[in-house]
Amino acid sequence: MYTALRELGFKYVFDTNFGADLTIMEEASEFVHLFKEHPEKFPLITTCCPSWVDFLEKFHSDLIPQFSSSKSPHQMVGTMVKTYWAEKLGIDPDKIFLVSVMPCTAKKYEIVRMDDMYASGHKDVDLTITTRELARMLKTRGIDLAKLEDGVADNPLGEYSGAGTIFGATGGVMEAALRTAYFLATGNELPDPKIDFVRGGKGIKKGKIDILGKEIRIGVASGLGECKQAHERDSRG
Repeated sequence: MYTALRELGFKYVFDTNFGADLTIMEEASEFVHLFKEHPEKFPLITTCCPSWVDFLEKFHSDLIPQFSSSKSPHQMVGTMVKTYWAEKLGIDPDKIFLVSVMPCTAKKYEIVRMDDMYASGHKDVDLTITTRELARMLKTRGIDLAKLEDGVADNPLGEYSGAGTIFGATGGVMEAALRTAYFLATGNELPDPKIDFVRGGKGIKKGKIDILGKEIRIGVASGLGECKQAHERDSRG
C-alpha cells in the first residue's frame, strides 16, 4: 500500500498505526492519572471512533464527562504532520494537503466536526477517503497491489508497535490501553490470561483485572447496537 499510494502521486506516506500508538499512550496515561488521583471520575470511555462518540453525544450526553480526551489516531497524525513534522522539514503547513485512508465513512465527518480538529492551527486532516474509494482509485490507474514491491512509510511517523497494530480488531483498543496502563501503573507487563477475553469476537464482553489491589471492571461492545444494549444493562444495574 505504501508503494501504491506513491504511484498514485502522494509525496509522503505515513502510517495511522503511529497515531494509534499516540492514542494509546494518551489514553493509558489518562487512565493512570484518574486511577491514582481521581478514581471517582471513572468510568473512562475510549474516544477513537467518531460514530461511537456521536452516538453517545446524541443519546447519552450524561456520559460526555467520562470521555477520554484523546483523539482518533488519524487526527493525531494530522496534528503531528502539520506541526512537528512540518517544522522538522521546514515545510509551510499551509502547503500540506493531508489525506487519510480510513475504513469508515464516519471519519469523513470527523475531520470537520469541531474546532479540536484544527488543533494544528490548520485543518489537521484535509480529506478522508475510504478503503473502498482507494480500491477504486487503484483499479482506475491499473495498479495491482499483488505485483508491487514492498514499500516503507516515511519516518518518524511510520514507526509503530504491536499495540497500534491491534487497533484493527474488535477490542484491540481496549487491550492495548489496558496493557499500557497496567505497565505505567505497576512497572510490570500484564499477564496474557488476565485479558484474553477482550480482543476478537462479537457481542458484549465484560471482565475485570486487579491493578495494585484495586478491581477494575472492563466492558467491550462490538457495534453500536451492542453498545446500546450494554448501556441499558448497566443502567438497570
